[in-house]
Amino acid sequence: MAALEQHTGTDAYYVTTPIYYVNDRPHLGHAYTTVAGDVLTRWHRQRGEDVWYLTGTDEHGQKILRTAEANGVTPQEWCDKLVEEAWKPLWEHLRIANDDFIRTTQARHTDRVREFVQDLYDKGEIYRGSYTGPYCVGCEEYKLPGELLPGATETGPDGKDVKLCPVHKRPVEWLEEENYFFRLSAYGPKLLEFYAANPDFIQPASARNEVLRFVEQDLKDLSISRSTFDWGVPLPWDDKHVLYVWVDALQNYITAAGYGTDPERFARLWPASVHLVGKDILRFHAVIWPAMLMAAGLPLPRRVVANGWLMVGGEKMSKSNLTGIAPTDLTSHFGVDAYRYYFLRAIPFGTDGSFSWEDFTARYTSELANDFGNLASRVAAMVGKYFDGALPAATAHGPAEQALADALVRATAEADRKIGEELDFAGGIAAVFEFVKLVNGYLTEQEPWKAAKSPDGQDRLATVLYTAAEALRATAVLLNPLMPDSAAKLWASLGAEPALGALADQPIATVADWGRLPAGATVTKGEILFPRLEEKADA
Repeated sequence: MAALEQHTGTDAYYVTTPIYYVNDRPHLGHAYTTVAGDVLTRWHRQRGEDVWYLTGTDEHGQKILRTAEANGVTPQEWCDKLVEEAWKPLWEHLRIANDDFIRTTQARHTDRVREFVQDLYDKGEIYRGSYTGPYCVGCEEYKLPGELLPGATETGPDGKDVKLCPVHKRPVEWLEEENYFFRLSAYGPKLLEFYAANPDFIQPASARNEVLRFVEQDLKDLSISRSTFDWGVPLPWDDKHVLYVWVDALQNYITAAGYGTDPERFARLWPASVHLVGKDILRFHAVIWPAMLMAAGLPLPRRVVANGWLMVGGEKMSKSNLTGIAPTDLTSHFGVDAYRYYFLRAIPFGTDGSFSWEDFTARYTSELANDFGNLASRVAAMVGKYFDGALPAATAHGPAEQALADALVRATAEADRKIGEELDFAGGIAAVFEFVKLVNGYLTEQEPWKAAKSPDGQDRLATVLYTAAEALRATAVLLNPLMPDSAAKLWASLGAEPALGALADQPIATVADWGRLPAGATVTKGEILFPRLEEKADA
């Protein structure tokens, strides 16, 4: 994955997630993308950049309408209930530090959407026509005939074989409506020219190649209105039609940024630095959205980064496929920080990956409890035992200590490049945990417990324990974007805040400057960062 540019000056580092349908409660797939965006933006905050992180909910469309009707409430009542009782509480539970949460039923969004499409209509980019073809309500997407799967045994009312959505494996519906169309076909050559001039616009490369193949086959004009139901944004020039839900939803990225209301804010935030999307909605973000922005005369986002699917038993996680798992099913057992760690560590961002309870358990035990948590406990215990909790000075810094200091420089640079620039979360986390392994190896080789028994070993003992504590100081900073609760506990255990300030204020640029943790800091053995799972189960 190619590098993302660092932002300087007045431009903000503006990251968005998809806005999620509120037809049901969030599952692991939703949380995966949102946690990734949270780690990315926390990292850039610790780079000292001006950061803005947006998430939210998509609340219009036929799927929401039908779900609400099935539950005996209005669409607005259903959306309000799900947002306040399920979506916002989960993001708070998972420590998502978003700066804004936009809902597509808010006036700050719908008013601007009407202005946006009116402008396109006035420019001749939208015309009246009729649509006949397949539509998947689950995807809220018009389907191409070649994308559909044949039905197994079902036949439709016309006697023809039922065609299934390739994502939901459910029958599509046949639409015949008078609609309004956006002249998407006119933007095929312009999009291909833009992709060529901006090869990093779509990431990863597999996603870029898919979009290129799609656009090169010639785009068809896009139906942007529905007239058979009214749960949506009415077209300003024809209120018998509501705007196609995706045309409405995509505009959240600019309406939240101040489009049409706050020119100064909009200039600071737009264009977005990164749109994080699932690969199933890639075409909307990499084809339709850029074309709409071109038509409106607005800048295009800098990157569209598609993550893969989380799989269970070979199926994409989703409520409709009955493979949806609630994130709280996992956090109640493993904890929130371990949850945030596991999915970004185990599944390279941009590829499909399978969730496994067994793999989660193995990584928790080996990497979090044994490698990281046990290291923090051992160092705090030895400083308490041998120096009454006062961090000693390193008076015998030698080649072994310098090797660890040099390794920290390399680990920090690699983590910063992979997480902050390449969105390679798994690679960046691996770099930090390789450093943790080196610190464990250093303690094993230096055997401070033996130095403690030697009459002339006090200088060596002090140096080894200071070195290990200083390595943990840097580790806390590097892991703060990923595991903020555990990093904060470690920071407090090291007694770092009185001398160095709050953990969130520690810049990535200075994390590898060796010797920042002052001698004399009060080191305490706090609660175990990652209790063994059998102990958690017994608690």
